[in-house]
Amino acid sequence: MQRRHLLAALAAPALAPGLARAQDNWPTRPITLIVPWAPGGSNDVVARLVAPQLQERLGQSVVVENRAGGGGSIGMGQIVRARPDGYNLLVSSASNHVFHALVSPDLGYDVRDALTGIAMMVDVPNVLAVHPGLGVSNVQELLAKIRATRGGMSFGSSGTASSNHLAGELFRMMSNTEMVHVPYRGGGPVANDLIAGTIPMAFMNLPTVVGPAEGGRVRIIGVGTAERVRIRPDLPTIAEQGMPGYAVRSWTGLFAPRGTPGPVIDRLAQAMKEALESETVKSRLTSLASEPIWMDPAATDAFVRAEFDRWGPVVRAANVTTG
Repeated sequence: MQRRHLLAALAAPALAPGLARAQDNWPTRPITLIVPWAPGGSNDVVARLVAPQLQERLGQSVVVENRAGGGGSIGMGQIVRARPDGYNLLVSSASNHVFHALVSPDLGYDVRDALTGIAMMVDVPNVLAVHPGLGVSNVQELLAKIRATRGGMSFGSSGTASSNHLAGELFRMMSNTEMVHVPYRGGGPVANDLIAGTIPMAFMNLPTVVGPAEGGRVRIIGVGTAERVRIRPDLPTIAEQGMPGYAVRSWTGLFAPRGTPGPVIDRLAQAMKEALESETVKSRLTSLASEPIWMDPAATDAFVRAEFDRWGPVVRAANVTTG
């Protein structure tokens, strides 16, 4: 028996009477996807893209709800406390699922044990973007501008301990420059202020900023992936612009409360796999410079644990806190 099925079986006595029988004809009512970030960010974009596909395959309405705040912990906590019946799910990211969890020991739970993976969904490139009025077009020009700015230059991110925040901190450490972090409540608000020129630069997820960049309202000067993005090879990496070794990867996955019945998890995983293979989703993800990276439930749980092992030392070195 797979580990996640064993855990679900052990949790079964704590479930409400009839839940074991209810899983046989699940779902019988609408399913809610909780996005723990503000509307307009990459997680929100992905959730609203796959929701209709899941609805078609599961035969019930799939509703997306945004529960922003606390670096993603508010929405995540809602799912941790939810009844494990498959009707309340979390569209989670590296930011809230790993980075924020690493710097928030007072969450009251270990996300690796409190949530179970359903599927890894999308690989989301991080990018460094600037306001066109800043007058820079590459990383070296930006570094010169930062070093010439008294007190350092501010950068925006989707929240404290988000993947974008860690991308900025890694950039600051590797370039030995002064930079001031400005946290927002999601990628959408960051994009709005960058477009308006309220902040000069930001580390963002590519799906959030690709539209404004194509419209000339912001300028992408580097991607945070180790190699150029396959579907946007025109964008140079930050690493190749004088910062070898720089790499930050983001992702989006689907999770449920621990104890959700195995058959429900498996049906959700299969529905997500089919959704990501649909031409509608694949073409839209391509237009957003993101790629589907479906993993099954067991692989998703293993991937998350590996992310904790990888980023724990980096978070400690950057001295990132939620205070």
